[in-house]
Amino acid sequence: MPAQRKRSQAPGADQTDDLDRRIIEALQENGRTPFLKLAEALGVSEGTIRSRYHRLCDADMLQVVGVTNPLRLGFDSSALVGIKVAGSPIDVAEAIAGWEEASYVVVTAGQFDVVVELICTDRLHLMDVVSRIRELDEVVSSETFVYLALVKQLYNWGVPERAAVPI
Repeated sequence: MPAQRKRSQAPGADQTDDLDRRIIEALQENGRTPFLKLAEALGVSEGTIRSRYHRLCDADMLQVVGVTNPLRLGFDSSALVGIKVAGSPIDVAEAIAGWEEASYVVVTAGQFDVVVELICTDRLHLMDVVSRIRELDEVVSSETFVYLALVKQLYNWGVPERAAVPI
């Protein structure tokens, strides 16, 4: 019998308010915006922005990072890999999530049980990582979609209105 997984106790979208949503949206547009400038734009104190920012980060709702194009940085082989498993897709996803080449790992419904984005230095590196995926005990099959060009990559989708519920 598989072990029960502990669900995260972090606050979710139902525990955000309009100010949280506006902070997130502003940082999606420009993650380098100073807290003081955000505070002025949103009509609150800098301390309020700072505490909200840390709460949103601690709740795993927000992460401010520099977004890069791996193809432009010399990672010559990126791919999306769809994986079918015989056992728990969570176990396979968690195993792959620990690999440095895996930039995105999700459990899905549909044709594939797990979908993984891989960022590799070259085709031989990609082939090695795909082989490691296939060697995992629960993996039945995989299909690799090699990226030829990055055409669009966005992270500013906002926050849905339904998430704007008072705390």
